[in-house]
Amino acid sequence: MNAVSPTLAPPPSTLRHAAYVLRENPLTAVAAAGASLLCLVAVFSPWLTPYDPVASDVSVALQPPSAAHWAGTDQLGRDVLSRIVAATRLDLAIALSAVGLSFALGAVIGGVSGYAGGRLDRVVGRLVDVLMAFPLFVLAMALVAALGNRVENIVIATAIINLPFYIRFARAEVNVRRDAGYVEAARAGGEGHLAVVLRFLLPNVLPAMAVQISLNLGWAILNAAGLSFIGLGVRAPTPEWGILVAEGARFITTGKWWLVAFPGLALMLAVLCFNLLGDGLRDILDPRMRT
Repeated sequence: MNAVSPTLAPPPSTLRHAAYVLRENPLTAVAAAGASLLCLVAVFSPWLTPYDPVASDVSVALQPPSAAHWAGTDQLGRDVLSRIVAATRLDLAIALSAVGLSFALGAVIGGVSGYAGGRLDRVVGRLVDVLMAFPLFVLAMALVAALGNRVENIVIATAIINLPFYIRFARAEVNVRRDAGYVEAARAGGEGHLAVVLRFLLPNVLPAMAVQISLNLGWAILNAAGLSFIGLGVRAPTPEWGILVAEGARFITTGKWWLVAFPGLALMLAVLCFNLLGDGLRDILDPRMRT
């Protein structure tokens, strides 16, 4: 009688595995819900703001939170909640654009240098070391001051200061994997070197980089808010979390706590959600976790 060989169950689908990860990690589920809510607020902010975020009405200036103005009003009578909601779109747009740009460039540059090795790898490594020798926020300040405090320049400066993280990470991961069996098989099958990096190596590095992507989103939001707080970022009266905190800080000693508390809370929750989301993204995207 022939023995029946056991068959391995197929790995779960990405959606089923994501649901499992969220069930087993309550903090990840909360962070994912918070990040999703922020994205929805950013997309639908023009329809969610109860008042015009830039329209002033001095007759209701510096009113505390009430039924008419849930987060109070500022020194010009503008609704604070409306300005926070409107600022969500701008801050997330800056963060996503900057992180997406730095991730794409950093992954390719790091992947190519790690795969090539030799002199190219050493040159890229030294350039990254030079960039990381500067305090990154000070470097962002210098870049924005030199280029001008426009939104696109804030995105470029934020992308540049995040670039070394992705170059170093991709360079190290690809350097470890460049002699793996599947890479040798791809080369033997006639794949060019660039195709090997883009089609075989970088997709295997992505799960490990998911944590860095999520963390960098939080850092990018803080960087944009910090630049605006010191006057080098987005210009008033455009709603932006850093500007709202800077404007509210002038009234802390007078008891107008809502001017800084609510924008600061929104900024803190956004950064916290993206920081907590990183580990969950790694578990969802890494095929080795699907057992």
